[in-house]
Amino acid sequence: MKLRRALSLSAATAALLPVVVAAAPASQAAPAADIPTCYDVSNGQYHNNAFVGRTFGIPKSMTLGPHWTTYTATLTNTSAKVLKSFELSAKLGSYVYNEGERDLSPYGDLQYWDTSQRAWKTLRQADGKARGTIPGPKTLKPRKSVHVQLRFRVSKDLPMDQTYEAFTGLTGTFVDHYRDTDCTAHGDATGVFYPREG
Repeated sequence: MKLRRALSLSAATAALLPVVVAAAPASQAAPAADIPTCYDVSNGQYHNNAFVGRTFGIPKSMTLGPHWTTYTATLTNTSAKVLKSFELSAKLGSYVYNEGERDLSPYGDLQYWDTSQRAWKTLRQADGKARGTIPGPKTLKPRKSVHVQLRFRVSKDLPMDQTYEAFTGLTGTFVDHYRDTDCTAHGDATGVFYPREG
């Protein structure tokens, strides 16, 4: 399946904004699971300008193996409205452009730092992909930010018979309104890297 490349937005306006740290326990069920996306509802006319996303610490290339790479991802609400039914998730994977290419996600590990329990928690879906929901606030007020510390690694078992344009990062999802219809929108703080053998 072809994946769209998520664009990381410029963060110039987010430098000195108030901070909300993802810490509170949250349900693992998506609150907006049955709501259509604003992109689909608008036939591609919807444009989400609510977020500025930044990542710090993701290298351009990384060596396969057991060592973790730690980074921080930040999402800032730069809109004038409160973002409701707000949910955080994180992912590790690679862009798949052509038939026969594989996603590196099942070969990687992704964890977030749970500030309430002071422990690293693993994100892994039932299909084996390194992604999942992260506890956080249920709303995000204007000019507020969420900061999440994450870490990742990619196993030496990853077959290096193709070039991987890999990514990892944080996504914020919220419920918006488009022409009398509730719909979901999102913003990303994502960084790209290229795995290499040691």
